Amino acid sequence: MKRPSLLFALLLGAAPLATIPAPAFAAQMCAADLNGNGDASDPGETATCLPMQNGSVQCPLQAALCTVNAPGVYACPLGAQYPCAAPASGGAPTCSPNACQDTAATPIVEEPPLNDPGVPADGAVDANGNCTANIEIFSGRAMRCRPPGLFTTFSNCCKDKGKIVKDGMGSSIGSIGTKIAVAKGVLSGMKAAYVAFKAGATASEAASAGAHAIIAGIDPTSIAISLAINFMIEVLLQGCDQEDMETGMLRGSGMCHEVGSYCTAKFLGICLQKAKGHCCFNTKLGRIIQEQGRPQLKSFNAVGWGTPKAPYCRGLTPDEFQALDFSKMDLSEYYSDIEARTQGQIQVDMKDKIDAYMQVLGK
Repeated sequence: MKRPSLLFALLLGAAPLATIPAPAFAAQMCAADLNGNGDASDPGETATCLPMQNGSVQCPLQAALCTVNAPGVYACPLGAQYPCAAPASGGAPTCSPNACQDTAATPIVEEPPLNDPGVPADGAVDANGNCTANIEIFSGRAMRCRPPGLFTTFSNCCKDKGKIVKDGMGSSIGSIGTKIAVAKGVLSGMKAAYVAFKAGATASEAASAGAHAIIAGIDPTSIAISLAINFMIEVLLQGCDQEDMETGMLRGSGMCHEVGSYCTAKFLGICLQKAKGHCCFNTKLGRIIQEQGRPQLKSFNAVGWGTPKAPYCRGLTPDEFQALDFSKMDLSEYYSDIEARTQGQIQVDMKDKIDAYMQVLGK
């Protein structure tokens, strides 16, 4: 396990164990699926084992008082296979059906973030300037965010925070290159914010660093900067990581297709933390065309969207794109985003962006 001190501090609801004397039993923990949903990722389903008077440790989950058969002789009502022992802090003997395990000997197995860089914007070219790489249209990236669980301090890092990244804003981000830069700007911003937060910056300071990075890479009117700052502050304080942040922002802006859930942290085969795998695109239009275009193409029949742990997010080839029947697609979701706005609405939007930009600069 990579961070036992912090994890057990969370289980105990106390300060990180690195700051207080750690008893010999501190590395003992247990987990149980108490609500029957197939995992132990919900609050109260993991616990630090308690020291007993006989020198052993016991899991407090589903513990029961032992019955007295004779003076000094106790029996566990849950089964004779579960030993009875009195807590070191005092009290009647108890037993538990859930085993304790030393995480040093049996570590928690964690899956790393997907960290899919996506298709490079520019491939190799020949001497005449012709592209020699495969051309992909509306390509995406495999990404994940984590719902409530032990490693997110039971916060929902997949919760939609509203539409922050704007797609189809007419002349303000009219070019494909600018739209692609929006998603890249989100990546740069989330990385800057997360790195700053891990280096000791406050959530507000880290969010400002992230906003600076976003603004440097894209047109400020393409993103609701004030909402982005609030979003970054909230998710950083929730214990979400960089990929959680980026996925959450793009997902809330309608640019991600959710593939499904998978387990990202296990202990003795019990899932402690789940994640949701996504294919996230540079634009909402890209996501819509991928969702409605793939069923028309035989090349996607066997693989579909891949698996939650390994989403299949490649773009469309030129031949595949030309084969699409757009008359069979419902693009109303996208059209609703690019309805003509009045000049007054545009001016209000621009003023909000300028005010937010100046706020980030501290002016």
